[in-house]
Amino acid sequence: MDKILIRGARTHNLKNIDLTLPRDKLIVITGLSGSGKSSLAFDTLYAEGQRRYVESLSAYARQFLSMMEKPDVDTIEGLSPAISIEQKSTSHNPRSTVGTITEIYDYLRLLYARVGTPRCPDHDAPLEAQTVSQMVDQVLALPEGRKLMLLAPVIRERKGEHLAVFDELRAQGFVRARVNGKLYELDELPKLDKQKKHSIDVVVDRFKVRGDLQQRLAESFETALKLADGIALVAPWKRTTTART
Repeated sequence: MDKILIRGARTHNLKNIDLTLPRDKLIVITGLSGSGKSSLAFDTLYAEGQRRYVESLSAYARQFLSMMEKPDVDTIEGLSPAISIEQKSTSHNPRSTVGTITEIYDYLRLLYARVGTPRCPDHDAPLEAQTVSQMVDQVLALPEGRKLMLLAPVIRERKGEHLAVFDELRAQGFVRARVNGKLYELDELPKLDKQKKHSIDVVVDRFKVRGDLQQRLAESFETALKLADGIALVAPWKRTTTART
């Protein structure tokens, strides 16, 4: 149906009007104050569209919504679910958006997380989960002899001194960490300001790319992924990058 048919609208100051409106078009209702603009747009069209839609929702969803009063109108045909935006303060109800009211918000989040392909905001490259063997193959495809280090990001932009984190890393046998972009020996770390955010990457392995590293890299990646909840970083390594305090 390409029209909205209104018959016998008597809401507020409407005088039993009949009206035909085109669908999928921008319609402007104008007139003097008190001529019935709001009575037609909000109190008739929106009220009936919202009332019909709310009636179709689950009992759980309806408890968050107030059912609007049925407008005084004989019939309205071709009316879809309606959204109304008024010139007043926005609602602070946690179910104040179309997505949350209709309960589709959580499903859309799941859909985009599972089906969508996230992309790097800086390089627009697709971000895809990889197996350990794929990670190893990518590293071994780099020029032979390149010096690299494998990092596990254990802290990302979190406030605190993180003393317990460093103690745990030492206890596990790690020797170096990258703190806020600089490499340090774990026994010569700077004192961190607990009021500022810090990033800490533990150095899991350092190596030169060569063809016989497959088993070693696989084990190192497994360690890094376990430490950092499934995330591993590969960065250039230079002997001069270790800072001293």
